[in-house]
Amino acid sequence: MMPASAQPSPSLGALFLRFLRFGVLAFGGPFAQIDMIRRECVEEEHWISPEEFRRALAVYQALPGPEAHEMCVYLGMRARGRLGGFLAGLGFMLPGVALVLGLSSVYFAGDGWSSAVRSAFVGMQAAALALIARATIRLGRDSLRGPEHLAIAAIALGASTIGTPGTAVLLGSGLLGMRWPTVPPSGAPTSSSKSVRLRNWLFPAAGVGVFLLTWWLTETSLATSSSASPATLSRPDLPDLGLLGLKAGLLTFGGAYTALPLLRETAVVSSGWLTDSQFLDGLAGVSVLPTPLITVATFVAYAGSSLAAALGVTMLVFAPSFLMTILGHAPLESLIQSKRLRPFLDGVAAGVIGLITVTLIQLTRGFTANVPFMALASGSLIALLLLRSRYAPMFVTLIAAIIGLLVL
Repeated sequence: MMPASAQPSPSLGALFLRFLRFGVLAFGGPFAQIDMIRRECVEEEHWISPEEFRRALAVYQALPGPEAHEMCVYLGMRARGRLGGFLAGLGFMLPGVALVLGLSSVYFAGDGWSSAVRSAFVGMQAAALALIARATIRLGRDSLRGPEHLAIAAIALGASTIGTPGTAVLLGSGLLGMRWPTVPPSGAPTSSSKSVRLRNWLFPAAGVGVFLLTWWLTETSLATSSSASPATLSRPDLPDLGLLGLKAGLLTFGGAYTALPLLRETAVVSSGWLTDSQFLDGLAGVSVLPTPLITVATFVAYAGSSLAAALGVTMLVFAPSFLMTILGHAPLESLIQSKRLRPFLDGVAAGVIGLITVTLIQLTRGFTANVPFMALASGSLIALLLLRSRYAPMFVTLIAAIIGLLVL
């Protein structure tokens, strides 16, 4: 019989050091990080019951922010109140943030790097594309629950392709999700009549048609404009960077990949303080470090301004997960359980798939003629889909770097 959960009572210093150690060992992405925390705090030391842990995790998976970090804040709060939650979250994020800042400073001081180092980074870029593709597949499998959600993703893809801001796309996706709920509300009458079946397929077919039309109309013009007039360098001011960090934190649904379209749109497309190649380098570098992937925003902010600005942006990226966990867990848990809100959130989740797909297409466009690079990216994707190890992203990225060093 499993013993009842015991209220933990470590000192604030011990609590901080425990979660600092978790941060140092946080390899393998959010699922591996959560499993490590669950194994020690729930299975071994019984801070909370497994049921409480699962319920809290379900809430934070439905909310923005890195869920592994949010679970650290939650457990710290359960142990020592709100200050304990803050210290636990701070301890978990500090090692990764310090490593990303070190990576950024070395990378952007690397104008004189050898061709060998640059070749290794090209290999890591191929792995980064594979990571985005795998995230698209996994998130799509969970989020696209029917033809309506497939249509929403297609409309989001088309709207993003013609330049619609990402926040507007997600809001529209949520509203479409409320208009086309896949699962009827509890107690609602169901019908298998011909008119209902026609309606259920008409809207998705129209969405796919809109996507195909917008893609056909914009593909040539976008390719021409991107090759003829590259983005000009425009260094962001501090308020703009702060707003970017806050938006990235609020758009991290189901993993940091959902925030990548926003980060790329701001740093690469609109302002041009990063190139697509540098953006992929940052993503690849962060993927091999023990840190939540959303700290790629730290890399982006460092490129746009300074060390101090990158630290400020990082705190704003994590601010929503701190605040929602410390101040609003109970009301948010009841809100997430609301059946009326679920169609909106499901629609947003489907729209995110469209945005990530656009980002993947745009990042890949510059490499399609490079056969060795595309072969390495494809091989990396196959490896990521087949390997079950929590360390697969890190290993695949490092192997891709070695292949890039030897071949590319």
